[in-house]
Amino acid sequence: MLEKNVTLSGKTILVTGAAGFIGANLVMALLRSEHKVQIVGLDNLNDYYDVSLKEFRLKEIQSLHEKSTGSFTFIKGDLADKALIDEIFQKYRPAVVVNLAAQAGVRYSIDNPDAYIQSNMIGFYHILEACRHSYDNGARGVEHLVYASSSSVYGSNRKIPYSTQDKVDNPVSLYAATKKSNELFAHAYGKLYGIPSTGLRFFTVYGPAGRPDMAYFSFTNKLLAGEKIQIFNYGNCKRDFTYVDDIVTGVVEVMQRSPLPNGDGVKYKVYNIGNQQPENLLDFVDILQEELKKADILPEDYDFDAHKELVGMQPGDVEVTFADVAELAEDTGFKPQTPLREGLRRFSEWYKKYYTP
Repeated sequence: MLEKNVTLSGKTILVTGAAGFIGANLVMALLRSEHKVQIVGLDNLNDYYDVSLKEFRLKEIQSLHEKSTGSFTFIKGDLADKALIDEIFQKYRPAVVVNLAAQAGVRYSIDNPDAYIQSNMIGFYHILEACRHSYDNGARGVEHLVYASSSSVYGSNRKIPYSTQDKVDNPVSLYAATKKSNELFAHAYGKLYGIPSTGLRFFTVYGPAGRPDMAYFSFTNKLLAGEKIQIFNYGNCKRDFTYVDDIVTGVVEVMQRSPLPNGDGVKYKVYNIGNQQPENLLDFVDILQEELKKADILPEDYDFDAHKELVGMQPGDVEVTFADVAELAEDTGFKPQTPLREGLRRFSEWYKKYYTP
């Protein structure tokens, strides 16, 4: 259970991963609000995917900032840099921290484990330590830490929909293991130091200016280039695709409600945040190619069937993701609003505009 006791109005909010997909959209949503917030954004602008896309998001933020009652300060830096994190906390004294910075990608973690340990574990530890010491010398510390977990923590669970009450002891990727570790770290710091924290298990986020490594974006790039797209598990996969605006709405609602002590006296909570409507991957790509045609990205006579290939399951993948969000809805009123076709239409229109000179 959460209580509405964190007023954002006039507060300083630290958002890590501020140039990332969810982070940038969160910053813009906060700037559009009437909260008059002071936002400090941190991002290392790494080249895991096209840096120009991250720079585009930052330009969008800056353009909005100029018309906003809030403020935005961007810092280029890394979570693994403990001295920098400590300096940010000492200088800006954030009241709310939203940790969205992480090395993303399930398949990438198989060949590049170091990046995940540095960012997702050591980096998150630095955030927790900074939150802990924000209470030093009687100072008013961090009122609420909100952090990104992932639906991948459910691993090979067979029971659906996924509930936060389910055991999550069987990760099938290093990425999933690091996200589950974040939840354990947050609980330990809540128990030891009283830091209120809420973890959010995101389910397959998509939308305009998203991550190019996500299926809908990479499929679009490949179809446009005349390449074949691979559909894993021979099309027998389902994903709980969640539009980015819906995700951000849920995050803002959670930010304003720090957790009440649980049965162990720990101010700690974890929620699923998803669309609660898994879509078959074959249906998903069908809708995508239809919307790409409507946006004049693909020609009307494009032979879609000739450009798709059904292949087996990939290491680290799961067959179904399906979020049970009843508890989040009950505690915050969160309810996804965006149908898949509408979300893919907005993505297609953005893609046409962004990649057309």
